[in-house]
Parts: sequence; structure tokens; C-alpha cells
Amino acid sequence: MSSRAPLPQFSSSVKLKYVKLGYQYLVNNLLTFLLVPVMFAVTLEVVRRGPEELLALWQALHFDLIQILCSLFVIVFAGTVYFMSRPRPVYLVDYACFKPPASCRVPYSTFMEHTRLINSDEKSVQFQMRILERSGLGEETCLPPANHYIPPRPTMEASRAEAQLVIFSAIDDLLRKTGLKPKDIDILVVNCSLFSPTPSLSAMIINKYKLRSNVRSFNLSGMGCSAGLISVDLARDLLQAHASSNALVISTEIITPNFYSGHQRSMLLPNCLFRMGAAAILLSNRRRDARRAKYRLVHVVRTHKGADDRAYRCVYEEEDGEGHSGISLSKDLMAIAGDALKANITTIGPLVLPMSEQVLFFLTLVGRKVLNTKWKPYIPDFKQAFEHFCIHAGGRAVIDELQKNLELSEEHVEASRMTLHRFGNTSSSSLWYELNYIESKGRMRRGDRVWQIGFGSGFKCNSAVWKCLRTVNPPVDGPWADCIHRYPVNIPEIVKL
Repeated sequence: MSSRAPLPQFSSSVKLKYVKLGYQYLVNNLLTFLLVPVMFAVTLEVVRRGPEELLALWQALHFDLIQILCSLFVIVFAGTVYFMSRPRPVYLVDYACFKPPASCRVPYSTFMEHTRLINSDEKSVQFQMRILERSGLGEETCLPPANHYIPPRPTMEASRAEAQLVIFSAIDDLLRKTGLKPKDIDILVVNCSLFSPTPSLSAMIINKYKLRSNVRSFNLSGMGCSAGLISVDLARDLLQAHASSNALVISTEIITPNFYSGHQRSMLLPNCLFRMGAAAILLSNRRRDARRAKYRLVHVVRTHKGADDRAYRCVYEEEDGEGHSGISLSKDLMAIAGDALKANITTIGPLVLPMSEQVLFFLTLVGRKVLNTKWKPYIPDFKQAFEHFCIHAGGRAVIDELQKNLELSEEHVEASRMTLHRFGNTSSSSLWYELNYIESKGRMRRGDRVWQIGFGSGFKCNSAVWKCLRTVNPPVDGPWADCIHRYPVNIPEIVKL
């Protein structure tokens, strides 16, 4: 018997990748393909008629002065209405992130030694060690000075001291980078979820920098790790209402008053993950700032699942049976975060995805409804809409889940993983540490689109889309300046302690 040559594999012989690229190019440029033949036909007709016939046709059209003036009035009026009704562009002029001092560093050994001295329950100690081993945090994350005492000292004075350290440092860096004077700040928005003193943190900033008496200040609390994007959304709305204004947005989480000293496992998780950090962002609606701004805000999409009881209680501040207060994280947290993400991308998808992805998503949705409900839902390729992804560095499981659901590469989630490793979970400010990582690596080019995704208690999933206005060349001033050459690093699944 003569042996037959094996049949070629269809998937390898036919370049499906190029077929898909061809489909995307065709659908995304469908309007151009339809208009080109029409324009070609019109051009041929003009050439065929000749200049004498076209001139005779023009002379046959009679316009009097009244018609011309009315037409000009309609055009000017429509143009004025259009430009007056357009939303003002919002520019991100620059931002700054707080870099903790080396004296606040908490290596694994220090964290576990303090945990054993503070907590008498060996099972709780072992649980925190297992969490730390799998957390994705590195040896250089930092806790505030009050948490280095044994036992920690979560006093009001120490909490204010941390707030002043992280917030003032970030603002000072931002003012230095932008040349902005405190008197030029028109809008101030501060978000800090768990520490809400009286006077507020926004009042503390006004007092420190002697801001104007008519500054519009807002202080957001209790809104979780996604509050940074809520602050950006609030600032955007205020900038739409007030022309020629600057908005200063501060995102932080004060760790000092939130140390949990009990034994309930769901409430011990924040001790292992949260670290100190803050970011200061300068937004402007002044068109002259477009020349020096880094980004333009394109979209903000907010999703709130608080109507569902499970979602409402999945991140919950409460007291345990012994009276120790802390933040309880539900075991359903990842499932709830996934549902919130699906709702968010359903809203943001039509705003950012190319037509080729929207058509595939729509056809799959119709097929599941009409033909077969067991069809696998189509996950849009968001890599066609964005060059960079900033996923809230809430923990390794959060980053893994989003990478899987959105089918992202390791490079797309590199900024999130490295931020978690170097700085830990800095709550709402983590997105800005990630953006600074991308810039410090020299990957941000003019025209690039950035998708920031944040999750927070309530339960919320919020997104912001930015477009880069100018190429950001390293070296970049920021928290990564002295260590970016060491990253990315390999992060093992388990670090044995």
C-alpha cells in the first residue's frame, strides 16, 4: 500500500488571522468603500459633460441677494448652535503619585513578625501568611508609620499625619511639574473611602495651600477603590458647567485607622493587601492647555450593582463578634465583580469598539436568543479599541480574572501586576501608578487610547477612556523613576515564607 500524504490542517493552511483582519478592515471602512464608487461615477460624469455644459448649468441657476443672505444666516446660526452645544473638552494636564519613603517599607519578614507579635491566634497568623504568599506583593510595599508600632496606633492624630504626608507630597509634586499656583485652582475634588474626619480632607488642603474662598470643593467618602474615577467624572461635570477652569482631583486611601486586630478571616484580607499611596491629577477645560496636556478625557462609564443585596454586602465595614471593626470581603467578590464588569463593558462597548466587533457581538447575541441559547457568548476584542489597559491593582485574583475575561496578553496587564508588586493595593490611586509605569517604560505614544477600570464597594465598576495627546518620552518623573529599570520582574505563584 502506498502511503498517502497527510491532508493539510485547515487552520494552518488558510491564514484565518488574515481572514479576520480582512473582515475587520472591510467592515470598519465600509462607508469609504461605498462612497468611492459614487465619487468615481460623479467624476466621470463631470469629465463627460465638459466645461461648456457645466458653465451653462451654473448660469441657469438664479440666486437673488435675499436667498444668499438667508442661506448664510442659516449656516452661521446652525454653526453657532453646534459649537455652543458641544461639550467642553476636558484635558489631563499632568498628574503626580506619592512615593512612600524607604522607612515605611514592610518586607515579608517584617509583616509576619509583627503579625505574630500582634495576633495570638496561630490559625489567623497562618492564614495571613498564605494570603501574603499568593498576593503578588513584593518586598518594597509600604505601610504608614502608625502601623509599624506593636500594636499599631490607629489614632486620629496618626491618621491625619498620614493624610498630610501622602496628599501634600502628591500635590507639591504636581504643582512643581505644572507650574500651577494654588490660587489658580477653581475646583477641588478629594476621595478617601474610610477616613472622613471633620474638618474634611478637602478643607485640610484648602487650609494648607490657602486656596481661594470661592473654590468649589467636594469630599467623597465610603465609595471604595473605584472612587478615583467617580472623582474624575464629578470634575468633568463641573468643568462642563464652569468655563475656563482648573480642577484638582486627589485620590487616596488612609490606612492608619483601618488596621483589623481580630481573627475573622474575611476581615484579615485588607491587612495583607492594602498599602499607602495617593495621586493628584490636574484637569482643565481651557483650550490653550491642549498644547501641554498629556491626555484628553473621552468617556467615563459608571456601573452600580447596589440594588442587589449580595453585591451591596460583598465589601462591608462592620464589627466582628469581639467588637473589632474592619472591612469584610465576601467569598462571592470575584463573581460579583465579573457581573459588574459585564454590565460596564456592555455600556462602553458601543462607544469604543470598531464596527466589526459590534457586528459580531450583535450577531452572536441574536443567535443565542433565537437559535441556540448554549452558544458561547462572543467576547469583543477590546485590544482593537485600546492600546493600554490600567486595571485596578486590587489583588492578583482581580487582575487574573480580567485578563481571562477580556483575553488580554501579559503585556497588557503588566502595569497592573508590577504596580501591585511594587506598591501593593493603593486603592483608588493604583490606576495612576499603572499609568505612570506605562509612561516610564516609554510605551505611551500620541494617539494611544487608555482604558482605566476600577472596582469599588457598593458594588461598583467604573471606567474611564483617555486619548494621549503627545508622546511621553522617558525618563518620566514619578514613583517609578528609580526602579523602572528593574521591571518587569517574575512574580511566582507562591512565595514561600
